[in-house]
Amino acid sequence: MRWVGLTLFLTALAQLVGSASLVHGEGAEQVRTFTRAVEFDFADWTLDAVWLKMQHMSLGAERYLGEREQSELVRETVVLIHEIQNKEAELSILHANPNPESVSAQIEEIDAQLDQLYTQRGFVAPIAENILQAQVAAVIAELGLSSAGQTLPPLLFHSTPLPWALIVSPRERIAQEANISLETQLTLEDHIAIEDSIASAMDFSTLVVPIGGVGTYPTMVGQSSNLNWISEVAAHEWIHNYLTLRPLGFLYAASSELTTMNETTANIAGKEIGALMIQRYYPELVPPPPVEISASSAGTESASPPAAPVFDFRSEMHDTRVHVDELLTAGEINEAEEYMEARRLFLWDHGYIIRKLNQAYFAFYGSYADAPVGPAGEDPVGTAVRELRVRSGSLAEFIARMARLTSFADLQELLTSLD
Repeated sequence: MRWVGLTLFLTALAQLVGSASLVHGEGAEQVRTFTRAVEFDFADWTLDAVWLKMQHMSLGAERYLGEREQSELVRETVVLIHEIQNKEAELSILHANPNPESVSAQIEEIDAQLDQLYTQRGFVAPIAENILQAQVAAVIAELGLSSAGQTLPPLLFHSTPLPWALIVSPRERIAQEANISLETQLTLEDHIAIEDSIASAMDFSTLVVPIGGVGTYPTMVGQSSNLNWISEVAAHEWIHNYLTLRPLGFLYAASSELTTMNETTANIAGKEIGALMIQRYYPELVPPPPVEISASSAGTESASPPAAPVFDFRSEMHDTRVHVDELLTAGEINEAEEYMEARRLFLWDHGYIIRKLNQAYFAFYGSYADAPVGPAGEDPVGTAVRELRVRSGSLAEFIARMARLTSFADLQELLTSLD
């Protein structure tokens, strides 16, 4: 009962203080006049998710399986989800056929197959979720991020269709003015209509983007057949839960710098925790180490012609962001927007499909600054967070240091004190 009470308390707290899904800027409430009717209902989702988790956790079916059997059930569930995704994609193509009568029998057959697959998923997916929760939590405990062996809050996640995120940025600079979660079922046409209405009425840069998870409680994790990705996102969103109870997380929306500090911390920790979980429970999924070219082999003559340089998307986005920042700093807003559109077309020609490349795009993707090269450009916040991770003896020490911070200035002072 104490555990149930703690869970309900944290659920209420998550609703009160918010999560990484809603950022308030000065114009956020004005933006919401365009979105209130189509905003995602987190309260209803949370109540449904808590009830579902309580039901399946009370049954505890996974406790009747050994560690090896638990991991095998997760593997089977991932295969099942992959099959469902393939069938859904096939069905979508059939429904787009200009002569629907010619494929009606195939549609009926796949519908029947999907009904059976959905029934199977409804039985095994909640058990697999509980197993993955326990596995990720075990790694977190081993890293020293738990209290008496228990993660606080308890690690709970639910795989589900995710809301969309409407990102709003000022045109004259790159910053999240608003990050508002929209209903799952909205179409691309709906997205464009919302973006255009806000952009024209308020002179903002706008973009609706997909997300991988939300730090509600239980956390939301997108449905996927990629176990490496699921483990990373589950850990990432739990870090948001952990930080919500501490200054850094509580102040998530106070500034763009704090948003980047939160997201970069969660990305760094999520990747480390997820990788350790995969290594321990699913070693066959550990990615191979990168190929290193030795100095001796690099200088060896070969009859083969030199390989064409590999197109580096992250490097190209880094360079784009740097130049956009330079143009905006100089007050050349139109020039910056023309440049971004030219770069979007350039990326399109190289196989990277981006619907809209603008200030809102960089405001969202640039907040995940755990890599030195990418859409964050030369933003010093991500660099400082990464430096603190390098200078921390363990992941637990790094997170404890970050959790206490209340501003970017605090982070800079902390790094100075470690010199």
